[in-house]
Amino acid sequence: MAIKEDLKPQSTGSQPPPPEEGEQAAARVEGADETGDAGAEARPDAAPEAEGPEHDVAPAGTSPAQLGTGRFVYAAYFAGAIAIAFIVSKLGDFAWFKLQSYKPAIGEPRDEIIMPVSALTGGLVAVYCWYRTRARELAEEVATEMSKVTWPTRDEVTNGTFVVIVTTVVSTVFFALMDKFWGFVSNLVYGGS
Repeated sequence: MAIKEDLKPQSTGSQPPPPEEGEQAAARVEGADETGDAGAEARPDAAPEAEGPEHDVAPAGTSPAQLGTGRFVYAAYFAGAIAIAFIVSKLGDFAWFKLQSYKPAIGEPRDEIIMPVSALTGGLVAVYCWYRTRARELAEEVATEMSKVTWPTRDEVTNGTFVVIVTTVVSTVFFALMDKFWGFVSNLVYGGS
């Protein structure tokens, strides 16, 4: 049976709904217990009750911006699968060439065999790492920490780049002039030509 605290909305930054009278809230809660889900539809301000563990799977039709930090984890696993597939394809080519030098009847490396095997290997390694919960938790923690980073704005990057370029040009001119000056002084002192 739900209590009055269960009906309070969680703070999401929006305005909470107006408080209800105690008897009306109790009647809604009792009606929900007797009628099942029908009572849940009658009270839209109540938080849905959790029926099982919450999963980090985005519903169909969700845009990447709505995935939160999870999109970085998915992208990292996808990039890892591609990198592993690339490495396996290069190793497959190398192994095929070495095998060809011992048995010339094998012929040139065949991409129609090496590429699917490489892609399958990369995908299987990514799936294996995904189901190892410790590796996935580590990746999710990194993505969460990276989301807390304050990234510079476009103007800050532009201004910083401008400062670096101007400082580099000024210091290059300064040291070139100093080199010429000390070269001139050295010629005067040592009587060079």
